[in-house]
Amino acid sequence: MNSFRTRLLFWLVTLIATVLIALGLLLGQLLKDFYAETMNKRMEKEAKALAILLENEPLEQIRSDLREMGDELSSRVTVLDKEERMQFDSGRVAAISDEDHERIVRAILRKKQFPRFSVIEKTNDVYYYIAPYGRGERSGYVILSTPTSSLKKVNEQIWGVLTSSLGMALVVIIALGWKIANQYMRPIEEATKVAFELEKGNYAARVPDGEYNEAGMLVRSINRLARHLQEMSRAREIQTDRLHTLIENVGSGLLFIDHRGHVHLINRAFQTQFHIEPSDCLYRPYADVLPHREVVRFIDDIFITETTMRRHMRLTIGIERRHFDVYGAPIIGTNAEWKGIVVVFHDITELKRLEQIRKDFVANVSHELKTPVTSIKGFAETLLDGAMKDDEALEHFLTIILKESERLQTLVEELLDLSKIEQHGFQLQLSDVDAAQVIAEAAAVFRQKASEKQIDLHIASPPGLVIRGDANRLKQILLNLLANAIAYTPERGRVAVEAEETEREVLIHVKDTGIGIEEKEIPRIFERFYRVDKARSRDSGGTGLGLAIVKHLVEAHHGYITVASEVGRGTVFTIHFPKPER
Repeated sequence: MNSFRTRLLFWLVTLIATVLIALGLLLGQLLKDFYAETMNKRMEKEAKALAILLENEPLEQIRSDLREMGDELSSRVTVLDKEERMQFDSGRVAAISDEDHERIVRAILRKKQFPRFSVIEKTNDVYYYIAPYGRGERSGYVILSTPTSSLKKVNEQIWGVLTSSLGMALVVIIALGWKIANQYMRPIEEATKVAFELEKGNYAARVPDGEYNEAGMLVRSINRLARHLQEMSRAREIQTDRLHTLIENVGSGLLFIDHRGHVHLINRAFQTQFHIEPSDCLYRPYADVLPHREVVRFIDDIFITETTMRRHMRLTIGIERRHFDVYGAPIIGTNAEWKGIVVVFHDITELKRLEQIRKDFVANVSHELKTPVTSIKGFAETLLDGAMKDDEALEHFLTIILKESERLQTLVEELLDLSKIEQHGFQLQLSDVDAAQVIAEAAAVFRQKASEKQIDLHIASPPGLVIRGDANRLKQILLNLLANAIAYTPERGRVAVEAEETEREVLIHVKDTGIGIEEKEIPRIFERFYRVDKARSRDSGGTGLGLAIVKHLVEAHHGYITVASEVGRGTVFTIHFPKPER
């Protein structure tokens, strides 16, 4: 803007200076012509006066008068007869020789361009005026020559006055122009700077307050515009931040594709669900970056039909198969302008899993309850049909009924216990528990059973090893693990419970030399009613709920359980408890 102000002032000064110079040249030339014309008229009058004097008086009588008149007039008076012979000459008055003076006079007379009077302008810095006089023998020419020094002096004075006056006028005009330019251009410059800042997005820019006179309306308008833009920008930022927070934190995957078919936005949930980095897919065609053909075909259908669609998909992501409820809709702007497509991925894998668990649970519970109930009913009907009269059969059948009823009672109790553990408000009675004591109490329960199968039951725990937990629930965990270990370990096998501590954890290992578990079955052994060897489990009186209870109780203690097993060699269950803070 400074350059604009400078250019404006430059062209303004140039225009004014040009006008003043042209005016000065015109005035100078007019004054010069005026003084030249005045001098010509004066010389004409003087020459006529001399001619009249020569007509009335003889030359010899007025020679002295002519010489005095030449001195008074500061002019050279020359008189020629009709034959153009010099009769009188008052002498030089300028730096010109007599020979040159005579030559110039002869040259002028040869032109004969004057009928009666003639003015011959400047010749060698001298003005010549020739006037004829008399008739007959007393006729001739009187020549008046005056140097131009006086005219030069007058011209110099004229140009001096014009230059000084016009120069002062130029200075005054420049000062006024600078002041006016500052007065009107400064607010415009300030407003322009603020406009540039607003263009860059700096809506906090303002034109400084000041006395701007006529430009004040522009300044106030710019400031009002800046305030409105700042308020709109702040509101837009708040809205954008809210929208961004909503999009990023919504639980469902979100995919936005623009009208060209390029991926324009993906949220955090989508990245997590499909293990996709934004840099790998943003602003690229969706068909090139989306790894699942089902999703691509779904988006193609929306582009073709321009209608809302919903579809259930089962997609393989890594080594997992996940279920999605996919919703897609076209985005149509104002004036039916096509904006793109938004696709929402609702991960319903957990719902499907829970639904399957519910189905399996109902089927397993029905199956587990059906066996003892059928046995009890069958033996009761047999007794009622007459077998009760046989004392030996009666005792055998009642023993079976008792055993089945106990099994049914155990199943119901474990179901109730598992339901209680899984409830949201379930709480442990936490205290510092001696690991060695809990292990010894749990092992004591199975000493007799281990002895019957000739199983070596070994326990080992360093003294002073403390676990922060519920003593009864810890004992329940070990009882369930020991029950499985002894049940699945053949005769003359070995079962060991060992405890140790690391820098951050307390570990309890339950080892056996039993039948082992296949690697593919290990992830499922903590499911309800799942059995590795279903026939032996049922014969041992197991319900299939023990390991599910163990897993929930360990997690309630903020720990976790790991399994290492080899078929035919045995299994090791390791419980990881966090070390209590000191």
